[in-house]
Amino acid sequence: MGISLVVGLQATILLLSFLYLKIATPINWSSIREEGGWPGWGLPSMFLRLYLLHASLIGFLIAAASHPSINTPLLLGKKPDGTFPIWSMLLFSPFLIFIRIYAFAKKYKRKTESGFTQVAEGLYVGRWPSLCDGNLPADDPAIIDCTCELPRSSSVLRNSPYICVPTWDTRSPSPEGIESAVRWACGKRAQNKPVYIHCAFGHGRSVCVTCAVMVAMGKAEDWKIAEKMVKEKRPFIRMNALHRANLEDWSKRRSILTKN
Repeated sequence: MGISLVVGLQATILLLSFLYLKIATPINWSSIREEGGWPGWGLPSMFLRLYLLHASLIGFLIAAASHPSINTPLLLGKKPDGTFPIWSMLLFSPFLIFIRIYAFAKKYKRKTESGFTQVAEGLYVGRWPSLCDGNLPADDPAIIDCTCELPRSSSVLRNSPYICVPTWDTRSPSPEGIESAVRWACGKRAQNKPVYIHCAFGHGRSVCVTCAVMVAMGKAEDWKIAEKMVKEKRPFIRMNALHRANLEDWSKRRSILTKN
């Protein structure tokens, strides 16, 4: 199920909850004015309604922005260093809090899966580092972060090489984004630096970029073979049609550049 549908359903439930409270327990403004203040239950009820309304509107905005026809991951304002500005943390707090709770809940649902997997020499793919219980590949790897909804993990050293390719969950990095990550990864590997590519769970976005890196490094003839190689070592990966379409587009562009 795509992020647009999931977040849209959540937003609809929140909006219906707001409307139910508004209709079932209306606020008597005349009574409040006559009594010179809020009754004991009135203020918390008002804040709850405002929160539900705010969260639902933000949900609908994100559902629209993450739709493949719009696809604007920069909406959340994640910076190149992986941090979020204060305005974003305040405005999008309902979504950002929800997505972290969901990430940790899903981690415990799949306890048998390792946090990350080595798919080639010096190349790793896996979860958001905060879900790896502090266990990251050895030798302080360079990080390729494929998320737009999660901050740079505190598990990653501040001076570690880092690049962000912001992408919505269940969506794919653009061919240009894939190429940017590939060049960066190949540059780090040329310096004998290990590279860790992650999204939220190490199943989609990060695997998409990993397949391209494997092709560029000569570890696989094409991205389809790379996908099979990764799946053998990390069985729960799930690339979708968007990932495969953009990988195919990236592959064709790369082939043209190589011939020229």
